[in-house]
Amino acid sequence: MSSPIAPWPDRPCRFAVISDLHVALPHTVWDHPSRFHLVEVAIPALEQILERLELLNLDFLLLPGDLTQHGEPENHQWLVQRLKQLPYPVYVVPGNHDFPAQSSYPRITTLPEFVTLYRDFGYGDSPQPYYIQELLPGLKLIGLNSNQLSEDGKEIVGAIDAEQMAWLDRTLAQLNPQDLTLVMVHHNVVEHLPEQATHPLGSRYMLQNAIELRQKLRSAGIQLVFTGHLHVQDIAEADGLYDITTGSLVSYPHPFRLVTLRRDRAGHPWLEVESGRVKSVPGWEDLPALSRQWMGDRSPPFMLKMLMYGGLGLSQDEALLLAPQLRNFWADVANGDTLFEFQQLPPIVRDYCQQFGAIGPDGSIARIDNHIALRL
Repeated sequence: MSSPIAPWPDRPCRFAVISDLHVALPHTVWDHPSRFHLVEVAIPALEQILERLELLNLDFLLLPGDLTQHGEPENHQWLVQRLKQLPYPVYVVPGNHDFPAQSSYPRITTLPEFVTLYRDFGYGDSPQPYYIQELLPGLKLIGLNSNQLSEDGKEIVGAIDAEQMAWLDRTLAQLNPQDLTLVMVHHNVVEHLPEQATHPLGSRYMLQNAIELRQKLRSAGIQLVFTGHLHVQDIAEADGLYDITTGSLVSYPHPFRLVTLRRDRAGHPWLEVESGRVKSVPGWEDLPALSRQWMGDRSPPFMLKMLMYGGLGLSQDEALLLAPQLRNFWADVANGDTLFEFQQLPPIVRDYCQQFGAIGPDGSIARIDNHIALRL
């Protein structure tokens, strides 16, 4: 299905994406020996990116969820006040960390409180945790809430609930077919990793009803979805729908994205994606090396589960033997555009790991995760 040419302004539209900020004021930093997130760098890293962005004359900024460490009111309040100082509009959606389900955190923000706090960043005066906004003439944004409580009420699972789906149906039906509409949601809509929808480690990053949502969006001519949650730089496509997921600000490689929408001389719309990195903040002068080591130090339990469950199904003894050789595997996945070889691994494990690299469906090299131009 081809998209109509959207009546954008004559000039290109440029915006940025920063995901999974996990903002944590120093006195709120929650520590744990297995914590992957370097929340200590969240605020200085964000400030550094915002300083860069203020020089670029952006049209808007997207933040696809996990704005705070664990939904602490003071962290949300700090971020709201900081975003109000920016010279361009900002649009947010909630992530699973923004109003945690578990009661182990003494002071958390509820979903209605989140919507009220971020009324200036997409929600307006509506109490519902989803919205549609006009970004520019001919360009719209739909922000969805993918955070639902599990049946026992103890955790957040990724899904679009029935009430929200009904609202989405009505909203899509009212779209101008000449407009271009972007969608932002925290959980992934397209698989970015092998077995992501079914593997015990990957499925919690996917929308449970992703197929239904994809079908609705494509039927409405929508091609672009911006997600987070996975902490990986990756661009994936299914049925003509691109899911552009952005890695976490507080995890290696500490990325952000710059995106340009433009038309070529023939009037065809293009999406150009560039990626930047935060390479140093005070106290973490070589941030990539330090955070890569941080992730590697905490990777063994994660790698054991990857090797033992899902398609590989290795025994614990086999996994324990191989996991040390995959110490930096997840960091390389998170970086995007990595090619894996692992010639020293058993063929079945080597072949499985290679699927996580920059390989297209036809087996060719496809480095599209960080820099690419997509004709829409």
